[in-house]
Amino acid sequence: MSRKLFIGILLSALILTFSSIPCLSAEKVTLMLDWYPNTNHSGIYAAKELGFYKKANISVKIVQPSKLSVEQLVGIGKADFGISFQDMASMAMGKGIPIISIAAIIQHNTSGYGFLKTSDISTPKDFEGKKYGTWGTDIEKATLRYVMRKFGGDISKVKFVNVGMLDFATGLKKGVFDFQWIFYGWEGIAAKLKGLKIGYIPLAKLDPIFDYYTPIIITSRKLAKNKPNLVRKFMQATAKGYEFAIAHPKKVAKILLKYSPELDKKVVYASQAWLSPRYKADAPYWGYQKKEVWERYTTWLFKEGFLKKKISLEEAFTNEFVKP
Repeated sequence: MSRKLFIGILLSALILTFSSIPCLSAEKVTLMLDWYPNTNHSGIYAAKELGFYKKANISVKIVQPSKLSVEQLVGIGKADFGISFQDMASMAMGKGIPIISIAAIIQHNTSGYGFLKTSDISTPKDFEGKKYGTWGTDIEKATLRYVMRKFGGDISKVKFVNVGMLDFATGLKKGVFDFQWIFYGWEGIAAKLKGLKIGYIPLAKLDPIFDYYTPIIITSRKLAKNKPNLVRKFMQATAKGYEFAIAHPKKVAKILLKYSPELDKKVVYASQAWLSPRYKADAPYWGYQKKEVWERYTTWLFKEGFLKKKISLEEAFTNEFVKP
């Protein structure tokens, strides 16, 4: 038998052998958003579009919230991962919902109080006599009460107006309210693009307590314990998506618009340019969470009565799945 013929027979045998081995199908996971798609989620869509999940052999289905909360659905395993916030996640943990935070999407709180510059507001004390656009949550009221008291204000002199789904810019324009708790990187920028001259007081600047993680990525403690490799693969791919978003704000804005063409293009590009450097900010790597941030805010939640007992920080968050 010639050498050439022998090699040909050997290659044919190898091809037949490997073709008979079934391909490993991608592991399917569900990620539930906290709201409609926006620039907080850009890294996730980048990871999906650029094949980072596919390379990790993961198939990711992105869904929007249902009647139950993200925390509840992740806790009972109806969603594998979810977008939450440190305050909401902490209170869910306090009620026994078995979830854990596995990444901070943004390093510092980018929310605060927005208002028209003509409102004559410079500190929280100036909220007295004004109308506040509320969603009707206790955490809103407790936060507002705390910062107003710190600056010598009295929350009883604020009129609360329930706004439902009314957006910030429309509410200001129509005079429905004078100020509202907003995420500047989306609602504040959108209002400015609509021609409104707004003022803004960041919560993180009012007191270090409120420089907490918002939003975060959560999973169930069961999944983190029983399938750590899956969680790690998912988070490493997600981290690559956010690293891309940090380095390429225009490109990732285009990706987000591909998946959500209904979004306002100008808002997406402006928001992404503002937010991209804030994903990682001063952290050693994207997704990193500090113990003192969790300890500081959960202590406040406990003192304010939102937690019956302090939650275990070891069970509340971990950097295990995002550290390089």
